[in-house]
Amino acid sequence: MKILVTGATGLIGRELCRSLMSDGHMVIGLSRTPERARGVPVTELHRWDAMSGPPAAESLAGVNAVIHLAGEPIAARRWSDEQKRRVRDSRVVSTRHLVDGLLAMPSAPAAFLSSSAVGFYGDRGDEVLDERSPAGTGFMADVCKAWEQEAERAAPASIRVVMLRTGVVLSREGGALEKLRLPFTLGVGGRLGSGRQWFPWIHIADMVDIYRYALVSDTLSGPVNATAPVPVTNAEFTRRLARALHRPAFMAVPEFGLRAVLGEMADVLLTSQRVLPTVLMNAGYGFRFANLDEALADLLG
Repeated sequence: MKILVTGATGLIGRELCRSLMSDGHMVIGLSRTPERARGVPVTELHRWDAMSGPPAAESLAGVNAVIHLAGEPIAARRWSDEQKRRVRDSRVVSTRHLVDGLLAMPSAPAAFLSSSAVGFYGDRGDEVLDERSPAGTGFMADVCKAWEQEAERAAPASIRVVMLRTGVVLSREGGALEKLRLPFTLGVGGRLGSGRQWFPWIHIADMVDIYRYALVSDTLSGPVNATAPVPVTNAEFTRRLARALHRPAFMAVPEFGLRAVLGEMADVLLTSQRVLPTVLMNAGYGFRFANLDEALADLLG
């Protein structure tokens, strides 16, 4: 297949493009600064400023499927009003422009896989959440709702739209695990806030496989939770990470301390989302890492 990927330089994008290329697919990458994206495992790399309008027609020509991963990192910097605008626009506006480009194609792609996030559900305590659960409230919930609405605009053009509500991706190449590993290695790691908040995690290998599965599963459409089937609380994650690193985990970061340092962005760490990947499990997807201890052993071993 000829597959277009935005966000090919990101944590998921690099691994996914590498996997697709190894399978013999033609992968077309889009980047605002292609000259800085050299070395990304793609067949071709085209320039696209996602805030300015749709991709150039030549970059979309003959594409069979589109995977949209682009977006400002959530934890790139403290959330000022301007940074929140960047987070929102990099998802909502970029998706709007990309879908505009797809709708203008003489022959539309068969599938559009758009990244979303479990932030859609907001802070829900111990409530068990699956794809049928309504949206929550708060900044990230509002962003995810608008993000998915833009993606769904492609569906009337007979494009199969899948919105992957991604949890916390665990990878040895960066992301949350890299940030958490240092304090634990130094012996000062611990739970965040009360530790009772649910932590919807996923191994990077499963994250890549879920996108690959969604590419070829013609019956899969709409929202799909991309999280491991056994979520844990932050306190449990902390204990297991400390055990995997053979380090103590007696420290705790109080909520007021997180908010003093991070401001509103602390909500991302304190929000509780007990998310289950019901659609994937019902579809028969087999997780490579359903158990957190096995995932940590693989990533940290």
